[in-house]
Amino acid sequence: MFARLPLTALRTFESAARLASFRAAALELSVTPTAVSHQIRGLEQWLGVLLFERLGRGVRLTEAGEKLQRNLHGALLEVDRCLTTLRPQPGEQCISLNTMPAFAALWLIPRLGRFYRRHPGIRVRIETSNELVDLERDASLDLVIRCVLGEYPQLHQQFLMEERFAAYAAPQLLQRLPGEAELIGVGWEAPLSGLPAWETWADRAGEDWVHGATRRDYPDEHYALQAAIAGQGLVLASSVLASDSLASGLLQPYRSDISLPGARYLALCVPGRQRQPALKALLDWLAEEAALENAPAVD
Repeated sequence: MFARLPLTALRTFESAARLASFRAAALELSVTPTAVSHQIRGLEQWLGVLLFERLGRGVRLTEAGEKLQRNLHGALLEVDRCLTTLRPQPGEQCISLNTMPAFAALWLIPRLGRFYRRHPGIRVRIETSNELVDLERDASLDLVIRCVLGEYPQLHQQFLMEERFAAYAAPQLLQRLPGEAELIGVGWEAPLSGLPAWETWADRAGEDWVHGATRRDYPDEHYALQAAIAGQGLVLASSVLASDSLASGLLQPYRSDISLPGARYLALCVPGRQRQPALKALLDWLAEEAALENAPAVD
């Protein structure tokens, strides 16, 4: 049934497509760039379509190449996972997870001990960044958690929770509000469209003093919340990221009747990878923890 499939050429194509380079694929496969080029050319002849555009200093996938890459990567990943389950397993399984720094520090890591108590044989290796990660090209990552406004139809996505944005302050400051409080915000390196702004909150709340208040921005939501906890001002923050500080009494809501819609938190992985036992255990646990945050809210 599969006797005619050019498996070597397909494996070579997947590497070259993921790395966007014949030379990088040659290094990964321990062959020469000429051998990679020969395998790709043979696969294109076998299919009768071009898979790459040859550029002056590199290559770029054609539409046909992108379609093949999307399907082939998931198929090879599934084969690799199947073979892994048949090999003798070491004592500890490791999951590589990438997420935003603030989410890791304020929500994920404080809860991760509960996961370890339930699954002592699984270790989660966490790396953080605010930039988008191309999971189809970075095979070293098992899972990405992002706060998003859009969709990722090419990936397996599991909804975790929705955030709301509200104003919070330390208890000692709350007693003096509105007064002359300073506002705390986040100065993103790249502005994120669609996120609530202080101006929107002020108009919704009818708090005109906000428009003339002094504002101090911090480079990350984690820092902004810490500044608010220290009593430096009123912060407009995500309900997800502020949840532990609210539960411990470090922050309290100001005008709890006013909140603005934010984004959705999604767990994303390459299709097929979610069935790997260790990753499935983590996804199931994330769903349980996130369910505690999903109290209904009215816009």
